[in-house]
This record gives sequence, structure tokens and C-alpha cells, in this order.
Amino acid sequence: MSNKVPDDLYYTKEHEWAYVDENIVTVGVTGYAQDTLGEIVYAELKDEGLKVTQNETFGVIESVKSVSDLFSPVTGTVIEMNSAIIDNPGIINDDPWNDGWLIRIEMDSEKELASLLKPSDYKKLIAKS
Repeated sequence: MSNKVPDDLYYTKEHEWAYVDENIVTVGVTGYAQDTLGEIVYAELKDEGLKVTQNETFGVIESVKSVSDLFSPVTGTVIEMNSAIIDNPGIINDDPWNDGWLIRIEMDSEKELASLLKPSDYKKLIAKS
């Protein structure tokens, strides 16, 4: 799964993905990230209504190997948190691209998308790892 890099997403250098639908951005961790972390046992995310800032943390995930901060790909307001992963963080391992999404953000400015990695750039990044 770690080599899968969907072409319809943006990526961060910290291995989050971002799916953009108008001004709503759905955020998750990549297959590469969850493979590297191993079994995810805990997730903590910002609540709905809270502001997030591009490149700043919006939560943490803990695996049997380590604890990792989660970084927001855009600035905006959290409009939805995936509460299913709070109760069952293993969903991230099972399906990081779909059911394992983390938060949805109403972004303040589309201009920030230009600083995110395109799929080809993200593939190069993980090839070096």
C-alpha cells in the first residue's frame, strides 16, 4: 500500500494527503506514513469549530512504534472530525485513503494549495526514504 499515491490529491512533506472539493479539504495520512508507523493505536484531533493553520499541528497519532504530530495542509476551520478513528484508530491502517480520513477543513485561501506537493513530487519524496 505504501507505494500507492492517488493522482487526485495534494500531499505534505510530513505525509498527509489533502483532497480538495471546492473550499473543503479532507485530510488524512498517506499509505506510506501508516506503513512506516505500523499499527496505529491512538488518535487525537482538533475539534470541530477550531481553527487550524497551514504547517501547524492539528493532532497526533500514536503507533506501537512512535507518536507523530499531524500537520494541517491548509489554514481554515475544522468542520468535521472523523470520530470513528478516535474509537478505532486501526481504520487508518486498514484504509488510509478513504475511511481513515482525519478531519475536514473549510480553507481560508486556495493560494496555500500551491505550496503543497503534487503526486509526482510526493512519489519522489517517498522514493528517497
